[in-house]
Amino acid sequence: MTTGVIHGKISKPQTTGYSDYRVKAVASTKLTIGKLARETGVKVVTIRYYEQIGLMPVAQRIDGNCRIYNSDHRRRLHFIRRCRDLGFTLDQVRDLLRLSSVKTQACAGVDRIADQHRRTVEEKLADLTRLAKELRRLSACCRGKGIIADCRIIEALS
Repeated sequence: MTTGVIHGKISKPQTTGYSDYRVKAVASTKLTIGKLARETGVKVVTIRYYEQIGLMPVAQRIDGNCRIYNSDHRRRLHFIRRCRDLGFTLDQVRDLLRLSSVKTQACAGVDRIADQHRRTVEEKLADLTRLAKELRRLSACCRGKGIIADCRIIEALS
C-alpha cells in the first residue's frame, strides 16, 4: 500500500500488490579490472602495480587472460585506497593489512603505525605553517611594483 501527494494533499492509500520494502541490489561478485577500478576509484595501472608488489592478491584469470576480482578484492582495495588517501606509505599499508588479517591480535601495532603517521603529519603541518609565514613576510616586502633586479623575494630565495 502506498500513499501519494497530489497538489500538496495526501492522496488515499493505493494498493499496488507490492511491498514498500526495498532490497539493495547485491553487487556482482565477479568484477573485471575496469569495473573494480570504477567502483573503488583506483586506476587500472595502480591495481596491477598493487598486485605486482603484493598488496593485492593476484586475481584469477579466465578466458582471454582477463583478470576476475571478487568482493574480497574490492574490500581490500577500498582499505588500501583509504589508507593512501590518508597519506600512509605503502609499507605502512602493508603492515596494516598484515595486522588486520589476525582478528584476535591486540591492536597495539596498528596504534603504533597510526601514531607514527600522526607525528609525521603534524611535522609536515608545522613545516607548512612556517613556509606560509615566510611567504607572507616575503610578499609584504615586494608588491610586484619594481623590477626583478630589485625583487626581495628573488633575493631571499637565492
